[in-house]
Amino acid sequence: MAPENGTQFTEFILLRFSEKPDQEGPLFGLFLGMYFITVIGNLLIILAIGFDSHLHTPMYFFLSNLSFVDICVVSTTIPKMLVSILTLNKTISYADCLAQMYFLMVFADLDNFILTAMAYDRFVAICHPLRYTTIMSPLLCGLLALLCWTTSFLNALLHSLLVTRLSFCTANEIQHFFCDLAEVLKLSCSDTLINYILIYILFVLLCIFPLIGILFSYSQIFSSILKIPSAQGKYKAFSTCGSHLCVVSLFYGTALGVYLSSSVIQSSWKSTVASAMYAVVTPMLNPFIYALRNEDIKVAFQKLISRITSSL
Repeated sequence: MAPENGTQFTEFILLRFSEKPDQEGPLFGLFLGMYFITVIGNLLIILAIGFDSHLHTPMYFFLSNLSFVDICVVSTTIPKMLVSILTLNKTISYADCLAQMYFLMVFADLDNFILTAMAYDRFVAICHPLRYTTIMSPLLCGLLALLCWTTSFLNALLHSLLVTRLSFCTANEIQHFFCDLAEVLKLSCSDTLINYILIYILFVLLCIFPLIGILFSYSQIFSSILKIPSAQGKYKAFSTCGSHLCVVSLFYGTALGVYLSSSVIQSSWKSTVASAMYAVVTPMLNPFIYALRNEDIKVAFQKLISRITSSL
């Protein structure tokens, strides 16, 4: 990092949510509780799927990946904020900021790709049930997961490398509680045109196209469900994808809220709250959605709890 005016910033300042010290305590308790709920909830889903052989299917393979990614998302942002509240230190080093930004992009992309893979899995299960086991083979599931992880790492790496070529001359205050790519670019005194062009191109390729794929999958799913003659059959078919549809709606709804807040809302506080909904609240709610709407997960939870209590 070589600033053009000779002044070298080695750290940034994360402004978080509030400038008032009396609000820091409640915020610390709130986010600590949300962090533990998110980690424990998603970890229980991973363990329940791992210990129940009946859930060793493509749908739950991708769900366990999604739960792991949700744990990583909150672990990338919340611990740093909690430490900064405790130490009353809002600074973050340039290297730590770059690392946080990189991993947050990785896991946000993974959320998007895994949800797309899950939509494809539901499409095959409902629209081509007789060929499901043949199409969704362990090899294909492994390749899809590998593709999701590899694409996410490469995309985040490309954005991060382009950030390293930028200079930061005067402003070093990030209007956020974590190092967000868009907020970091606003502070640069270098030409960021290439960065923004790349953001828009990859946003279309890696976000819009997967969303179109999800919408297409569900249009075919709903069309197939409507052709089922019995009401019970329709309910059973829809129940197999209801949880995923709720998670997709929550993920893209909050992501859209972040986009609108950053481009329309001028208040940095409101933009930060919208980002918290996307980066913190959504990963916390996902386990509740699957636990409440999915009977297989409920049964797996009961087996897991029984196994834990019997071993004590």
